[in-house]
Amino acid sequence: MADPGIRAATFDCYGTLVDWEGGAAGFLYGLGLARGVADQRPGQHLRDRWEEIQFDLVRGPYRPYREILAESLRLWEEEQGWTWDPADGEALVRSMRSWQPFPDTRPALRQTRAAGVRLVIVSNTDRDIIEHTLRHLEVPFDDVVVAEDCGAYKPAEPMFRRALERIGEPPDRVLHVAFGFRYDIGPAQRLGIRTAWVNRHVEAAPGPERPDHVWRDLWGLAELAGGRGPVPDNGPVTTR
Repeated sequence: MADPGIRAATFDCYGTLVDWEGGAAGFLYGLGLARGVADQRPGQHLRDRWEEIQFDLVRGPYRPYREILAESLRLWEEEQGWTWDPADGEALVRSMRSWQPFPDTRPALRQTRAAGVRLVIVSNTDRDIIEHTLRHLEVPFDDVVVAEDCGAYKPAEPMFRRALERIGEPPDRVLHVAFGFRYDIGPAQRLGIRTAWVNRHVEAAPGPERPDHVWRDLWGLAELAGGRGPVPDNGPVTTR
């Protein structure tokens, strides 16, 4: 059902629009293969531990995201008993620039945008990385707010406040759509922003917050905006 009250949708990019989980898991597993590790755990388990380390780092003093990536990977590699190679940090940055959108991302966002909803990314990353990701998304966004702009990372609130200032709509006219439950849902709700959790793996909520919507994919957003729902991705779209 269409919700005419939604004027803008904001997005956690990696994990919501782009397959962050698959990209990170593949990268970490590949590091083990390159080092000749024969009995390593599945990629998702490697990724989950690395993400825990990264979450601790983004709650500390601000530093550029490429440094967060390198430091979290260094600490993770030390836990594996490996000798740290700074080239691995650069490789992770390059890998992240190449991670691809989910199959539903482009067509669902196009329907949402065609319905008159503004699209804004709010992402824990640097400009350099997000610019590559925007090329893969091939969807026009009305604005992009990254941690580099604010000197802070989600789940801190400055990024959401900056997005609201730039959007210029009351918080209850904005819907924040996110995979990153503990990074996004709580701080967005505290500012009065409506929320939708993209729960692609049908997992239990990792916190006490209750999102306004819970969806398996982005088709829930397209339908909420008044779109027709699941259709194939037919390639690039031109800006309206």
